[in-house]
Amino acid sequence: MINVPLSVLDLAPVAAGTTPGEALRHTTELARRTEQLGYNRFWVAEHHNMPGIASSAPAVLIAHLAAATSTIRVGSGGVMLPNHAPLVVAEQFGTLEALHPGRIDLGIGRAPGTDQMTALALRRTMEGLSAEAFPQELQHLMGYFAGDERLRITATPGRGDMPAIWLLGSSGFSAQLAGLLGLPFSFAHHFSAQNTDAALALYRENFRPSQWLDKPYAMVAVSAVCADTDERAEWLSWPSALSFIRLREGRPGPMPTPAEAAEYPYSDLEREFVLSRREGQAMGSPETVRQQLEALLRRTEADELMLTTQVYDIADRVHSFELIAEKVVGGLRREG
Repeated sequence: MINVPLSVLDLAPVAAGTTPGEALRHTTELARRTEQLGYNRFWVAEHHNMPGIASSAPAVLIAHLAAATSTIRVGSGGVMLPNHAPLVVAEQFGTLEALHPGRIDLGIGRAPGTDQMTALALRRTMEGLSAEAFPQELQHLMGYFAGDERLRITATPGRGDMPAIWLLGSSGFSAQLAGLLGLPFSFAHHFSAQNTDAALALYRENFRPSQWLDKPYAMVAVSAVCADTDERAEWLSWPSALSFIRLREGRPGPMPTPAEAAEYPYSDLEREFVLSRREGQAMGSPETVRQQLEALLRRTEADELMLTTQVYDIADRVHSFELIAEKVVGGLRREG
């Protein structure tokens, strides 16, 4: 039984033959529909130098999505802190929280989410780009929201307008740090399934109660493609798989069509790679997806699941979330 809140992670995928503007409009359409369906939160991810992903400016997109919706929580999954000065992030998300109080999540990642050259172009200095600098950068960011006088700068908006802060991770570092700080933690199971159990254990073992949480709160992000049949879901899943193969080969581009993905001459190694990435994810008919999500919940004891659905057509993307809300869960409940 799936008895935890469900949320959405979207990358504003740019499909072949479409534009980034269309991708952003599709993400807005998805946010509105998932709000109607009762999903708990809607996050967008920061990526750069990737022609197939339009969510390169999360704060701007979140402002638009929050204005286009009214009740669903909206946030970043995440903002990659090495790419930005902490003061800039504090002012951006302080502005969002001031405009939409109680609805903004600031999910923070430790990796740049791009190549080193692009990261340097964003930050314009090597300072702050190393993983070792992350704890201090995070401390400064939270200090701006709290009005820490030692920083000698007042973030306006920012001070007194702190969104809900999450740490994101695909390994143990952020899991342990989130526990020590008493912050909620979201794990990227959708691309790092082999590290899920160990990271969640680290988070729970190191958790210290804080002003934000009395006990650990872990969310697990999982790829989910739900269609009317298992065969249809399989067909819809291959464009995302081919996109990832091309990204690994240094040839990123728009998401291919299902027909193009079906005709691609996959090597045995590529097929094995795709199948290994699907382990622990959710793909199939409503009954198949229910069984897969229930198994993931038993394994992780997650407090919330965040679903990411990367398929070519927006109608199929929306339909997947509709099927999960209506036939997998039988109606969603929203929590803070």
